[in-house]
Amino acid sequence: MKNLLSVGIICLLLSVTSCEIKPAPINFGSDSCHFCKMTIVDRQHAAQYVTKKGKQFKFDAVECMLNDLSENGIGHLGLLLVSDYVHPGEMTDATQATYLISEGIKSPMGANLSSFSNKSDAENALETHGGELFLWKEMLIKYQVPE
Repeated sequence: MKNLLSVGIICLLLSVTSCEIKPAPINFGSDSCHFCKMTIVDRQHAAQYVTKKGKQFKFDAVECMLNDLSENGIGHLGLLLVSDYVHPGEMTDATQATYLISEGIKSPMGANLSSFSNKSDAENALETHGGELFLWKEMLIKYQVPE
């Protein structure tokens, strides 16, 4: 009976820790994009989401993540992260970021889409490079992402 209880406790602990919703570090230069399969090298445009079950998916560009979400929806997600263009490699909450589509800033897959954790940084980039600003909800509509 003691062994059965011990096994039950161990299984419970494993199930709780294995479903932890946290990002994995992106290994720039060796990790591949889940959507397009290209190697992730650009620290200014990378993205990642984590499902509610704790599985991590990495992307070489925000547009790859949005294209993936347009096929799979967002209901299964626990965490969405995008790289802050001003602080390359630093990830920020995708739902709180401000997005700039500008031909003056090239992104890996050609959508010219960059993300900013700070709206004023996005506005400064808009002044410098031109383009159009978007919020997360607007990006979901633009990429036809189902709820």
